[in-house]
Amino acid sequence: MKEENPEQLNIPIWAYEAIEIEDANVQWKAQGLRETRELSDLLSKFDIKGAEHIGSTAVPGLPAKPIIDVMIRIESFDMMNATVDTLTAYGWHYVPPELDGKPWRRFFVKVKNDKRVAHLHLMKGTEKRWEEQIEFRDKLRESPLLAKEYGLLKKQLATEFREDREKYTEAKAEFINRALNS
Repeated sequence: MKEENPEQLNIPIWAYEAIEIEDANVQWKAQGLRETRELSDLLSKFDIKGAEHIGSTAVPGLPAKPIIDVMIRIESFDMMNATVDTLTAYGWHYVPPELDGKPWRRFFVKVKNDKRVAHLHLMKGTEKRWEEQIEFRDKLRESPLLAKEYGLLKKQLATEFREDREKYTEAKAEFINRALNS
């Protein structure tokens, strides 16, 4: 049986890009603020309840994939069709939950030159992961030692799982859970 090439299936290149961890970039904070503000303005008509720059690019000094992660709290997913239409008009790509594999969020990717530059995680206000994301980010910001340990782990896992984002993410879970429970 012939193996299908992602391009033959009309799957975008960015959906399978390799994991690359870069040294911390002082520009990430400003980029995160800019994306957060732009998305807040763009989605304000949907009665959003909060927006946060999360992930490793939100932690000064932490190596990361050069992708800005923004998390926005919404009341429900009832307006998703209109939200998708709005974001698509501004260059965001919607990854439906059945492809994303995370039914608790709605996920969007911003792409430039066939590479991811930003992720948007829309979550309901009742979602416990909202608080966990903020708590983990803040613990890394408060503890340079914890951030250094996480940075080393990320580099190791990026080498080990360079072509598999799901396994890379899964392999970080133990560290994240340990940090959240400490």
